[in-house]
Amino acid sequence: MVNLETYKNIINDKKVCVIIPTYNNAHKLEGIIKGVLTYTSNIIIINDGSTDNTQEILDRYPELDTITYLENTGKGHALRLGFKRAEETGFRYAITIDSDGQHFVEDIPLFLDKIISEPDSLILGLRQFHRHGIPIKNSLGNRFANFWFRFITGINLPDTQCGFRLYPIDLIKNIPLLTTKYELETEILVRAAWKDINIASVPVEVYYEPKETRVSHFRPFTDFFRVSIVNACFVTIAFFYVFPVKFFKSLTKKNIKRFFKENIINSKESNFKISLSVVVGLFFGIAPIWGWQLAVAITLAYLLKLNKIITITVANISIPPMIPFIIYLSYKSGGLILGSQTDTFRYYSGIKFEAIKLHLVQYIVGSMALATIVSIFFGVVTFTLLAFFRPHGNIKGKWIS
Repeated sequence: MVNLETYKNIINDKKVCVIIPTYNNAHKLEGIIKGVLTYTSNIIIINDGSTDNTQEILDRYPELDTITYLENTGKGHALRLGFKRAEETGFRYAITIDSDGQHFVEDIPLFLDKIISEPDSLILGLRQFHRHGIPIKNSLGNRFANFWFRFITGINLPDTQCGFRLYPIDLIKNIPLLTTKYELETEILVRAAWKDINIASVPVEVYYEPKETRVSHFRPFTDFFRVSIVNACFVTIAFFYVFPVKFFKSLTKKNIKRFFKENIINSKESNFKISLSVVVGLFFGIAPIWGWQLAVAITLAYLLKLNKIITITVANISIPPMIPFIIYLSYKSGGLILGSQTDTFRYYSGIKFEAIKLHLVQYIVGSMALATIVSIFFGVVTFTLLAFFRPHGNIKGKWIS
C-alpha cells in the first residue's frame, strides 16, 4: 500500500494543486481544508461572495492561496478563477473538491494513482449511487446528464456530474468557456471531449447530509433549465460543426484506402450484396424519416445480411452540411412530379393548413423519388465498377486479396 509521504511526493512531482470553491459552507469548510492539508498545502480557495463566517475561517490559514470577492457569481466563475490561478502558479493538474462535505478528502490518492497510469487525462469521480442516503433526484438527474453527454460526444461515462475531479491544466487552459454557474462543469467536460482529451473515472465515496441539515445552493428548476439550454446548444454545435468536421477529417487518403480494402476489395459479400448495401444506405439516408434513417438502414442491412459498414457509411449522406441540399432537391423533385409551381422561398403573409399540406406532400413525394433515383443510380455505378475491378466478386470462394 502506498504511504502518505509517497502521495505527497507525487503531488509535488506532478505539480498538483487542490481548488476549493466555497459559498456559505463555513460549517464544513475548515474540515475540508484540514483534510487536504494532510496531503498538500498547494490549495487554492475561492470565496465566492460568502455571507457567513467563511472569511474568518480563511483568515486562520494565511499561508493558503485565497481569492475573495464580495458578490456571489456562481460555481463556474469560481472554478474559472481557480484554473487561471493554477495556470499562473505553474501547476500542471488541479483537483476540484466541493466544500459542502459531500466528497471525502481521503479519495484524493485515487486521482493521483490514475494520473500515473493515464497522464494528461481529465479524471472524474464516480459516485456510488447505490449506497444508502443518496437522493433519487440526484441519481435520475445524473442519468439524464449522462445520456446527453453520450449523445453529444459519443462517449459513455457513468457519472458526468460529480464535482470531485482532476483537470489537466495545460490541456484545458485554451478551452473557451462561456458559462459561470453549475453548467460550467458540463461545458468543460463536453469541450474537453471534443478536443480528444482522454476522460477517465475513479470510484469515490459521497455523503449527503439529512435534508434538514443539508446546505445546497443548487436550484432544481433554474439550474436544471440552464444545464438543459447548454445541452441544447451543444447538440446544435455538434450536428452542424463538430460531427461534420470530424467526418471530413477522417477522410484521409490512408483511411479511405483502408476502408475500400477492408469492406469492399477483401469483403466476403458478393458484388451484388455490396451494391445493394449502397442502395439501402442511400435510400434511407435521403428518405423523409429524419431521426430514424440510420436505425431503419441498419435493421434492413441486418435482415438482408448486407455489408453493415457500407450501409451505415453511405446512409450518412444526411450529415448536416448536406441536409439543406437534400431538402431543396427533394422539394423541387416533388414539384416536377406533382406539376406544382410553388416557390420554395416565397414569403407568405399568412399560414394556412392547405398550404402546409401542399408543401409537405410535395416534399415527401419528391424525397421518395430522389431517394429512389439516387440510390439506384449509384447502386448500378457501384456494381459496374465492382464488376471491372473485382471480377471474381460473384464467384463463391474466389475473392480478390
